[in-house]
Amino acid sequence: MFRPKVPTMPQPTGLVTPPAVVEPTAVVQHAPAAPAPMSVPAPTRPTVQLTPGAVIALVGGGTAVVLVVGAVLVSMLLAVAITGASVAICALVIRSLITSEAKRR
Repeated sequence: MFRPKVPTMPQPTGLVTPPAVVEPTAVVQHAPAAPAPMSVPAPTRPTVQLTPGAVIALVGGGTAVVLVVGAVLVSMLLAVAITGASVAICALVIRSLITSEAKRR
């Protein structure tokens, strides 16, 4: 009951392929051919040419990205500063309440 039963596989169920036959090949050395003269390949991609309008668009886009990222970072810093100030004020109020309660006793 508590002994595991290991399944037995009498025959493989997958596709059986015969082993590949490797035939020996002869190594033949040839005399090295004279190297061909090196030619400069023609450029396959066109050269990028920036027009004045494209330059203005790139500068405007970059400026917009910098302004947006800066605004997000400044707003995150402001949120952290406001949270820290409010926690500090709460700590001062709680400390004041505790000390005034201790003086009354």
